[in-house]
Amino acid sequence: MTTEATGPLSPYLGVARLFGALANPARCAIVERLTVEPRFVGELSQELGLSQPLVSQHLKVLREAHLVEGFRDGRVTRYRLLDEHVAHIFLDAHQHTKEHHDDHCTH
Repeated sequence: MTTEATGPLSPYLGVARLFGALANPARCAIVERLTVEPRFVGELSQELGLSQPLVSQHLKVLREAHLVEGFRDGRVTRYRLLDEHVAHIFLDAHQHTKEHHDDHCTH
């Protein structure tokens, strides 16, 4: 018997986890803002209208998926995208969905 962890699907588990982490509008909004510049939790909270604990929970999911990292800036932590690949993945997916949304709205 083959399992996902060891079978032919195993190379895709990481990709599924990555997209799973992005499968939430709040986390997508966080990633989009981090494509511009690193942010503090308080900044993200204010910009998104979400509580700081909720933003922290979303950042934890993104960290565990290796999409963002925190770094000390004085006595507080700022968050940034782990690398440029994350920005490209997100921005390409975002552009794709906007194009297809526009297609459905005009037909």
